Amino acid sequence: MLSPEALKMLDELPPYGGLDILRTEERLRAAGHDAAQVAAVLTQARLRAKAEAKLGAFARRMLFTEAGLQQATRLRVAALHAGRFHAAGLRRVADLGCGIGADALALAGLGLQVAAIEADEATAALAAYNLAPFPNARVVHDRAEDADLSDREGVWLDPARRTTGRHPRRLRDPAAFSPPLDFALGLAARLPAGVKLGPGVERGVIPDDVEAQWVSVAGEVVEMTLWSRQLARQGVRRAALVLHDNGADELTAEGDAPDVASAALGDYLYEPDGAVIRARQIGPLADRLGARMLAPHIAYLTSDRAVSTPFANCFRVAETLPFSVRQLTKALRARGIGSLEIKKRGVDLDPAALRRALRLHGPNEATLILTRDRDGDHLAVLAHRMRA
Repeated sequence: MLSPEALKMLDELPPYGGLDILRTEERLRAAGHDAAQVAAVLTQARLRAKAEAKLGAFARRMLFTEAGLQQATRLRVAALHAGRFHAAGLRRVADLGCGIGADALALAGLGLQVAAIEADEATAALAAYNLAPFPNARVVHDRAEDADLSDREGVWLDPARRTTGRHPRRLRDPAAFSPPLDFALGLAARLPAGVKLGPGVERGVIPDDVEAQWVSVAGEVVEMTLWSRQLARQGVRRAALVLHDNGADELTAEGDAPDVASAALGDYLYEPDGAVIRARQIGPLADRLGARMLAPHIAYLTSDRAVSTPFANCFRVAETLPFSVRQLTKALRARGIGSLEIKKRGVDLDPAALRRALRLHGPNEATLILTRDRDGDHLAVLAHRMRA
């Protein structure tokens, strides 16, 4: 793939969305190109198109592996990572387990001196290609555990949490990460470090002396990052960063916050952003909104007034309905609801199966929220999403 011939072939392809794959493959084979090389080029064309959602225009000149793209940091988030190092005055940074180089690219883009370390030889070669425009970045094919950090002021670690190969799968055991989580945390205790982990990693692994920041993008929680030493903010041990079209907002605290008391369903129902939930900042958010929990240990809030917030979706309650498929079907038909958003927490059901059973029909739209009330009883709330 790194040959001039293959790169030229890739750059000359039309946009992947309008590409006739079969005819293109036949045309390139007829022109005398090797079958394996043609397959590699078409795979890269597909991955470049897929990568634009994460990396924007940069994706159009980068090369990827399937697993590397899946784990690659979104450019907007990588820029925030790099900004931490820059603001802390750390100019020589090691990116351990750099993958295809998304975070290293952001670090180098701020003028930092970056040593990008990658254990997988093929991935390291692609990272070297991706970082070639930056003379202040160098890629080293080596294990993170064996990297020479004697001249580094800080480190960024994104441990590989997926297997390699044609069908990568997610790794659940932190000891199986590459490098293992224990190694990453040990390094973070000695040097200023950022350690990127999946948002669902067990909270018990979080050391007491680091900042844990959960990040959501457009409502999806994409990562939990541990920041140590100079990279951790004074007095901040929990943070929920919410990135949206209009910018970014953040809730920070010195630790996990207790929930608030529960109350009966009011005129409005709030669904906290996943980053707020995982950072355990539902209580402070409820205080901001003048809201209460709808039920203990279930992340829905309720109040009698609507407050615009970037940290939660707000729904205007229309009515409560019977918690029965037959009666729900009848009620939704009577209201002409043909487009239905289904949300659920604290109840054991399959929303897709429920949607099929409801046989929706009509011109109106609504949201159906299935949960429990403060007494533990099932609750079906018909609501309308409030637009920010």
